[in-house]
Amino acid sequence: MSESATSEAAIRLEPQWRAALATEFAAPYMADLKRFLLDRKTQGARIFPPGSHWFRALDLTPPDKVRVVILGQDPYHGPGQAHGLCFSVRPGVPVPPSLVNIYKELQRDLGLAPPRHGFLEHWARQGVLLLNAVLTVEMGDAGSHQGKGWERFTDAVIARVNALEHPVVFLLWGGHAQKKAAGVDSVDRGGRHLVLKAPHPSPLSAHRGFLGCGHFSQANAFLQERGLAPIDWKLPESVDGA
Repeated sequence: MSESATSEAAIRLEPQWRAALATEFAAPYMADLKRFLLDRKTQGARIFPPGSHWFRALDLTPPDKVRVVILGQDPYHGPGQAHGLCFSVRPGVPVPPSLVNIYKELQRDLGLAPPRHGFLEHWARQGVLLLNAVLTVEMGDAGSHQGKGWERFTDAVIARVNALEHPVVFLLWGGHAQKKAAGVDSVDRGGRHLVLKAPHPSPLSAHRGFLGCGHFSQANAFLQERGLAPIDWKLPESVDGA
């Protein structure tokens, strides 16, 4: 990865997001983040996902299309897993445990049989912003790029979504996601967005209330009540290896 490649990432970004986040890309903290990433790459670190997929969640889900936000924390740190969408893995990669539980809740809530893959681009293309708090990680080292600037950038993304004129559903699973989106203007505080909270779908916590939360049907009911199309949560069995 070259310095020019990190600089061009903003240029390649989906146009609406590029305009909405222009002040972030021009801020000193982003220059520091770019230097950090370049230094780590120069030192031989394997960084996931590849640079072309750092902003994949934004590229697939422009602001005017956002209907649902799901927040994750870090990209997966195993080879071939991360591709820029939280909880999602590339085709051919085993479905991670947290996503297995998400599929279990989808089946319980909506009667949807789990697919044999963990590739969630079908959701993203419909308006589900699958955003991690930190957009890069080093192989085998979870949390290795926390505190380097990504959190400030993704806070800005959430703020831009919160400012949208149309209502959005925020699915906040686990304490980290709930803290990160604590400032969202939710309907229970007189705002326009629906905020649904549950424990994280990790096997360590899913049984404490994620399984049985009913968030997928609640999200669609809210969208339909406001004249917006519901999300087709059923994932196709056949996927391309994008």
